[in-house]
Amino acid sequence: MDIHRLRVLRAVVADGSIRGAATSLGYTPSAISQHITALQRETGLTLVQRTGRSIEPTAAGRTVAAQAARVFERLAELESVVSDLRAGRVGALSVSYFASAGAVWIPPIVATLAREFPGLRLDLRLIELVGADAGPPDVEIFVDGTEPTDLRGYRVRSLLTEPYFAVVPRGSALASRSSVDLADLRDEAWVDNDVARGACRQAVLDACSTVGFSPVFHIETQDYPTAIKFVAEGMGITVIPHLGLGALPASTVAVPIVNPTPQRSISVRVRDAVVDHPAVIRLLDLLNTRIALTTPA
Repeated sequence: MDIHRLRVLRAVVADGSIRGAATSLGYTPSAISQHITALQRETGLTLVQRTGRSIEPTAAGRTVAAQAARVFERLAELESVVSDLRAGRVGALSVSYFASAGAVWIPPIVATLAREFPGLRLDLRLIELVGADAGPPDVEIFVDGTEPTDLRGYRVRSLLTEPYFAVVPRGSALASRSSVDLADLRDEAWVDNDVARGACRQAVLDACSTVGFSPVFHIETQDYPTAIKFVAEGMGITVIPHLGLGALPASTVAVPIVNPTPQRSISVRVRDAVVDHPAVIRLLDLLNTRIALTTPA
């Protein structure tokens, strides 16, 4: 259907007459009639009917005009986005991230973007909760080993590799050490902390296998904060990457692990279509700043 003819129909329905629609649109009544006739031919519907000397929209005409209103609303949104893009702004930006990045890095980054780009619409997505029907993000911060297999259309950059720490009760003999060999954790009661059973957990299991053991998980939790609370209650130890430590309870201590040190690597991918937009460039700059502030020496 022709968008312009739908606009004419809306004017006719709103005014209730061809002459009034012609006046509001700056057309002749004949031109309005021709557009309506052509639209009726396109749709196969009777959209207006004559009643004496005047015309009256049919029920079908009113329905089509009402639905057309939604089309014009969407067009107005599209025009706004196009205007933003022409001006070098991003009208909307989708950003995906994993949980510990979301807790430490994302809030200050988003707060700054909101101040500097007040017209920017941000769609924030926690990777662990993203549904299968969600579209691909514009920017995604992810742990290596969890990225999609198809990265076509993206530029990928490594951000950092961070160590894991053993979180132990303050009363434990391990708490006073400057570091602990991974093998020394063999006989401890472990608290699991990864519901996804993904790359973050596998990094620990792989490191343990190199020194000849598999950790025995006495308690299974779904996230780092909950696992730490179990440690605070003296229920065992948990092994967590630096970014996931947060503000530890006073009854716990984070001890560096050595020989070997489990590690995870974190990267960011950016869609090619938005890589040059000011908001994306600023986001990556802010991300680098947050990493520098939160990475252990």
